[in-house]
Amino acid sequence: MLKRVAFLIACLVCMVAGNVLAAEKVLINGIDANYPPFAYVDQSGKPSGFDVDAVDWIAAKMGFKVKHMPVDWDGIIPNLLAKKIDFICSGMTITKERAEKVNFTAPYWEVKNVFVTKKDSALKAEEIYGKNVTVGMQAGTSEAKWMAEEKEKQGWKFTIKYYDSAPMAIEDLVNGRIEVAGMNYPPARDAEKKKPVKIIGTFGEVEEFGAAVRKEDKDLLDKLNKGFEMLRADPYWEQLIAKHLNK
Repeated sequence: MLKRVAFLIACLVCMVAGNVLAAEKVLINGIDANYPPFAYVDQSGKPSGFDVDAVDWIAAKMGFKVKHMPVDWDGIIPNLLAKKIDFICSGMTITKERAEKVNFTAPYWEVKNVFVTKKDSALKAEEIYGKNVTVGMQAGTSEAKWMAEEKEKQGWKFTIKYYDSAPMAIEDLVNGRIEVAGMNYPPARDAEKKKPVKIIGTFGEVEEFGAAVRKEDKDLLDKLNKGFEMLRADPYWEQLIAKHLNK
Protein backbone atom coordinates (compact mmCIF):
# COMPACT_ATOMS: atom_id res chain seq x y z
CA MET A 1 0.00 0.00 0.00
CA LEU A 2 2.78 2.39 0.94
CA LYS A 3 4.57 1.66 -2.32
CA ARG A 4 1.41 2.46 -4.27
CA VAL A 5 0.95 5.76 -2.41
CA ALA A 6 4.58 6.67 -3.03
CA PHE A 7 4.15 5.86 -6.73
CA LEU A 8 1.04 8.04 -6.98
CA ILE A 9 2.81 10.91 -5.23
CA ALA A 10 5.77 10.60 -7.61
CA CYS A 11 3.40 10.71 -10.58
CA LEU A 12 1.69 13.81 -9.24
CA VAL A 13 5.05 15.50 -8.68
CA CYS A 14 6.07 14.75 -12.27
CA MET A 15 2.78 16.07 -13.59
CA VAL A 16 3.08 19.30 -11.61
CA ALA A 17 6.69 19.74 -12.64
CA GLY A 18 5.72 19.18 -16.27
CA ASN A 19 2.98 21.77 -16.04
CA VAL A 20 5.33 24.28 -14.43
CA LEU A 21 7.91 23.77 -17.17
CA ALA A 22 5.25 24.19 -19.84
CA ALA A 23 3.98 27.35 -18.18
CA GLU A 24 7.51 28.75 -18.01
CA LYS A 25 8.32 28.20 -21.69
CA VAL A 26 10.18 31.27 -22.92
CA LEU A 27 9.00 32.74 -26.23
CA ILE A 28 11.70 34.20 -28.45
CA ASN A 29 11.09 37.57 -30.10
CA GLY A 30 13.38 38.05 -33.10
CA ILE A 31 14.62 41.62 -33.40
CA ASP A 32 16.80 43.76 -35.63
CA ALA A 33 19.83 44.56 -33.46
CA ASN A 34 20.34 47.95 -35.10
CA TYR A 35 16.97 49.64 -35.69
CA PRO A 36 16.69 52.44 -33.12
CA PRO A 37 14.46 53.55 -31.53
CA PHE A 38 12.24 50.49 -32.08
CA ALA A 39 14.79 47.72 -31.49
CA TYR A 40 18.52 47.68 -30.92
CA VAL A 41 21.22 46.31 -28.64
CA ASP A 42 22.51 48.99 -26.27
CA GLN A 43 26.11 49.57 -25.21
CA SER A 44 25.79 47.07 -22.36
CA GLY A 45 24.65 44.38 -24.81
CA LYS A 46 21.02 44.48 -23.68
CA PRO A 47 18.14 44.49 -26.19
CA SER A 48 16.32 47.82 -25.94
CA GLY A 49 13.82 50.02 -27.72
CA PHE A 50 10.13 50.78 -28.10
CA ASP A 51 9.18 47.32 -29.35
CA VAL A 52 11.31 45.56 -26.73
CA ASP A 53 9.65 47.48 -23.90
CA ALA A 54 6.21 47.00 -25.46
CA VAL A 55 6.65 43.23 -25.74
CA ASP A 56 8.00 42.98 -22.18
CA TRP A 57 4.87 44.76 -20.92
CA ILE A 58 2.57 42.54 -23.00
CA ALA A 59 4.34 39.37 -21.83
CA ALA A 60 3.92 40.38 -18.19
CA LYS A 61 0.21 41.15 -18.68
CA MET A 62 -0.55 38.09 -20.81
CA GLY A 63 1.36 35.66 -18.62
CA PHE A 64 4.28 34.47 -20.72
CA LYS A 65 8.04 34.86 -20.54
CA VAL A 66 9.95 36.42 -23.42
CA LYS A 67 13.52 36.74 -24.62
CA HIS A 68 14.64 39.12 -27.38
CA MET A 69 17.08 37.59 -29.87
CA PRO A 70 18.94 39.68 -32.49
CA VAL A 71 18.62 38.14 -35.97
CA ASP A 72 19.93 39.32 -39.34
CA TRP A 73 17.00 41.14 -40.95
CA ASP A 74 17.40 39.39 -44.31
CA GLY A 75 16.87 36.04 -42.60
CA ILE A 76 14.41 36.94 -39.87
CA ILE A 77 11.29 35.44 -41.50
CA PRO A 78 13.14 32.22 -42.50
CA ASN A 79 14.26 31.96 -38.86
CA LEU A 80 10.65 32.34 -37.74
CA LEU A 81 9.42 29.67 -40.17
CA ALA A 82 12.25 27.36 -39.06
CA LYS A 83 11.07 27.80 -35.43
CA LYS A 84 14.35 29.32 -34.29
CA ILE A 85 12.30 32.25 -32.97
CA ASP A 86 8.61 32.41 -32.00
CA PHE A 87 7.55 35.81 -33.30
CA ILE A 88 8.89 39.09 -34.68
CA CYS A 89 8.15 42.45 -33.09
CA SER A 90 10.83 44.79 -34.37
CA GLY A 91 9.52 47.54 -36.59
CA MET A 92 8.37 45.11 -39.29
CA THR A 93 6.24 46.61 -42.05
CA ILE A 94 3.10 44.69 -42.96
CA THR A 95 3.28 43.79 -46.66
CA LYS A 96 1.29 41.46 -48.91
CA GLU A 97 4.43 39.49 -49.73
CA ARG A 98 5.26 38.88 -46.08
CA ALA A 99 1.61 38.14 -45.23
CA GLU A 100 1.75 35.17 -47.63
CA LYS A 101 4.28 33.55 -45.28
CA VAL A 102 3.29 34.82 -41.82
CA ASN A 103 0.31 36.28 -39.96
CA PHE A 104 0.47 39.81 -38.63
CA THR A 105 -1.17 41.42 -35.65
CA ALA A 106 -3.30 44.50 -36.19
CA PRO A 107 -1.03 47.48 -36.98
CA TYR A 108 0.37 49.18 -33.88
CA TRP A 109 2.37 52.01 -35.52
CA GLU A 110 2.57 53.99 -38.77
CA VAL A 111 5.76 55.36 -40.34
CA LYS A 112 6.77 57.29 -43.43
CA ASN A 113 9.94 56.79 -45.49
CA VAL A 114 12.45 59.62 -45.77
CA PHE A 115 15.62 60.69 -47.54
CA VAL A 116 18.61 61.72 -45.41
CA THR A 117 21.66 63.73 -46.52
CA LYS A 118 24.63 65.32 -44.81
CA LYS A 119 23.67 68.49 -42.98
CA ASP A 120 25.63 70.72 -45.37
CA SER A 121 24.26 69.10 -48.54
CA ALA A 122 22.33 71.28 -51.00
CA LEU A 123 20.61 68.27 -52.57
CA LYS A 124 16.80 68.37 -52.57
CA ALA A 125 14.54 65.32 -52.34
CA GLU A 126 12.91 65.89 -55.73
CA GLU A 127 16.34 66.08 -57.41
CA ILE A 128 17.48 62.63 -56.28
CA TYR A 129 15.52 60.67 -58.90
CA GLY A 130 17.26 62.35 -61.83
CA LYS A 131 20.82 62.47 -60.49
CA ASN A 132 23.69 60.00 -60.62
CA VAL A 133 23.94 59.73 -56.84
CA THR A 134 24.15 56.68 -54.58
CA VAL A 135 21.29 56.01 -52.18
CA GLY A 136 22.07 53.75 -49.22
CA MET A 137 19.31 51.48 -47.95
CA GLN A 138 18.97 48.56 -45.56
CA ALA A 139 18.75 45.24 -47.40
CA GLY A 140 15.60 43.20 -46.96
CA THR A 141 13.37 46.11 -45.97
CA SER A 142 10.05 47.01 -47.53
CA GLU A 143 11.28 50.51 -48.39
CA ALA A 144 14.34 49.12 -50.21
CA LYS A 145 12.13 46.72 -52.17
CA TRP A 146 9.77 49.56 -53.12
CA MET A 147 12.66 51.77 -54.19
CA ALA A 148 14.26 49.10 -56.37
CA GLU A 149 10.95 48.27 -58.07
CA GLU A 150 10.05 51.90 -58.72
CA LYS A 151 13.55 52.70 -59.94
CA GLU A 152 13.18 49.97 -62.55
CA LYS A 153 9.71 51.15 -63.60
CA GLN A 154 10.51 54.86 -63.68
CA GLY A 155 14.06 54.68 -65.04
CA TRP A 156 15.49 56.72 -62.15
CA LYS A 157 19.21 57.42 -62.50
CA PHE A 158 20.51 56.93 -58.97
CA THR A 159 22.27 53.77 -57.75
CA ILE A 160 21.10 51.81 -54.70
CA LYS A 161 23.74 50.51 -52.30
CA TYR A 162 22.55 47.98 -49.73
CA TYR A 163 23.58 47.78 -46.09
CA ASP A 164 22.96 45.42 -43.18
CA SER A 165 21.34 48.23 -41.20
CA ALA A 166 20.12 51.80 -41.51
CA PRO A 167 22.82 53.12 -39.12
CA MET A 168 25.51 51.60 -41.37
CA ALA A 169 24.11 53.58 -44.30
CA ILE A 170 24.22 56.70 -42.12
CA GLU A 171 27.89 56.07 -41.30
CA ASP A 172 28.79 55.88 -44.99
CA LEU A 173 26.73 59.02 -45.60
CA VAL A 174 28.62 60.93 -42.90
CA ASN A 175 31.93 59.68 -44.29
CA GLY A 176 31.09 60.79 -47.82
CA ARG A 177 30.84 57.35 -49.41
CA ILE A 178 27.22 57.91 -50.48
CA GLU A 179 25.18 61.05 -51.09
CA VAL A 180 21.80 59.95 -49.73
CA ALA A 181 20.30 57.38 -47.36
CA GLY A 182 16.70 56.16 -47.55
CA MET A 183 14.90 54.65 -44.56
CA ASN A 184 11.91 54.77 -42.22
CA TYR A 185 11.47 58.01 -40.30
CA PRO A 186 12.28 56.68 -36.75
CA PRO A 187 15.91 55.64 -37.41
CA ALA A 188 16.37 58.73 -39.59
CA ARG A 189 15.18 60.96 -36.77
CA ASP A 190 17.45 59.10 -34.36
CA ALA A 191 20.42 59.72 -36.70
CA GLU A 192 19.46 63.37 -37.15
CA LYS A 193 19.77 63.88 -33.39
CA LYS A 194 23.16 62.16 -33.16
CA LYS A 195 24.96 62.79 -36.46
CA PRO A 196 25.60 65.74 -38.83
CA VAL A 197 22.74 64.68 -41.12
CA LYS A 198 19.27 65.98 -41.98
CA ILE A 199 15.96 64.67 -43.31
CA ILE A 200 15.14 66.35 -46.62
CA GLY A 201 11.88 64.75 -47.75
CA THR A 202 9.72 61.66 -48.05
CA PHE A 203 9.27 58.85 -50.57
CA GLY A 204 6.97 55.90 -51.07
CA GLU A 205 3.86 55.19 -49.05
CA VAL A 206 3.08 55.34 -45.34
CA GLU A 207 3.86 51.95 -43.79
CA GLU A 208 2.26 50.09 -40.89
CA PHE A 209 4.16 48.01 -38.33
CA GLY A 210 2.83 44.72 -36.98
CA ALA A 211 4.16 41.74 -35.06
CA ALA A 212 4.55 38.55 -37.12
CA VAL A 213 3.88 34.93 -36.13
CA ARG A 214 3.80 31.61 -37.96
CA LYS A 215 0.51 30.85 -39.73
CA GLU A 216 -0.30 28.00 -37.36
CA ASP A 217 0.32 30.00 -34.14
CA LYS A 218 -3.17 31.43 -33.81
CA ASP A 219 -3.15 31.42 -30.00
CA LEU A 220 0.03 33.50 -29.93
CA LEU A 221 -1.43 35.88 -32.51
CA ASP A 222 -4.50 36.33 -30.31
CA LYS A 223 -2.30 36.97 -27.26
CA LEU A 224 -0.25 39.62 -29.06
CA ASN A 225 -3.33 41.31 -30.50
CA LYS A 226 -4.99 41.40 -27.09
CA GLY A 227 -1.74 42.57 -25.52
CA PHE A 228 -1.34 45.48 -27.94
CA GLU A 229 -5.00 46.40 -27.46
CA MET A 230 -4.46 46.54 -23.69
CA LEU A 231 -1.17 48.41 -24.03
CA ARG A 232 -2.59 51.11 -26.29
CA ALA A 233 -5.36 51.70 -23.74
CA ASP A 234 -2.91 51.92 -20.85
CA PRO A 235 -1.01 55.10 -19.77
CA TYR A 236 2.23 53.16 -20.30
CA TRP A 237 1.71 53.46 -24.08
CA GLU A 238 2.15 57.23 -23.93
CA GLN A 239 5.14 56.75 -21.64
CA LEU A 240 6.77 54.50 -24.23
CA ILE A 241 6.15 57.06 -26.97
CA ALA A 242 7.65 59.81 -24.81
CA LYS A 243 10.63 57.65 -23.87
CA HIS A 244 11.56 56.32 -27.30
CA LEU A 245 9.87 58.35 -30.03
CA ASN A 246 9.42 61.89 -28.79
CA LYS A 247 12.89 62.61 -27.47
